[in-house]
Amino acid sequence: MKPWHVQPYNRNEEAYGRATLQGAACAAEINNVLTAVRNRMKSLPAAHAGAFNAEQNALIAVNAERYYRSAVRSNAESWNIRDRHMMETINRLMSFHGPEAKIIMWEHNTHVGDARYTDMAQYGEVNVGQLTREQHAAEGVFIVGQGSYQGTVVASPYWGGATTVMPVPAAMPDSWEAALHKQEPRNKLILLQAWRNEEALTNKWGHRAIGVVYDPGQKAGNYVQSDLPNRYDAFLFTDQTQALHPLNTTGGRAAAPTPGPFTIPLQQAANF
Repeated sequence: MKPWHVQPYNRNEEAYGRATLQGAACAAEINNVLTAVRNRMKSLPAAHAGAFNAEQNALIAVNAERYYRSAVRSNAESWNIRDRHMMETINRLMSFHGPEAKIIMWEHNTHVGDARYTDMAQYGEVNVGQLTREQHAAEGVFIVGQGSYQGTVVASPYWGGATTVMPVPAAMPDSWEAALHKQEPRNKLILLQAWRNEEALTNKWGHRAIGVVYDPGQKAGNYVQSDLPNRYDAFLFTDQTQALHPLNTTGGRAAAPTPGPFTIPLQQAANF
């Protein structure tokens, strides 16, 4: 085996994905590792934590290879690989901890909100919220979404970039966030099941998606058309958000400085 520092795709998964277009592949080798781990597990107790962790790490490698190979070919397929991996992990954890186990998943709205009730469905995309309902509805699944009207948020302008405080402009007029602000501009938790009986409330309106990567000036591109009452079971609405400050998790060392303000061209700012 080559030393890590001469591996051709070390720490550059996207480069591996692009290389697969020219025939590069390591899927067979990674699947062999998973097979070897599973064969070793046969001699260990079913509840052996070390065996569970070893298999999980091997599964991550297998699904990551599939993800990066697909990412250069199809956005929908690579998205589905990622969310199905999350769902597989959830099911493995539930199985490992036994029939009385319960789980709380904290994910972005686009992962946890049922994709069947958004415009994601027309692109062939599924997500954890949809898969969880399809597989475990009888056991009790409750999905809570989040959104805000305006304020600030910590995010990055590009993947892998430094985080910074960004403005969250007032929600677009034809969005759920704007409607909730107009109806009653305060923080609230809304139980949505009763709304499903009102036809006017199950229309698809824009619902803002703010992720790790965010561009406040993109406006319409930040919104996912959503039937809110069916996408979630409840919705936590914060009218005015304030960017969070990172916790000191450095073991006694000083925490990283609070991100500075996000700067944008004046012309772009004037369009908010």
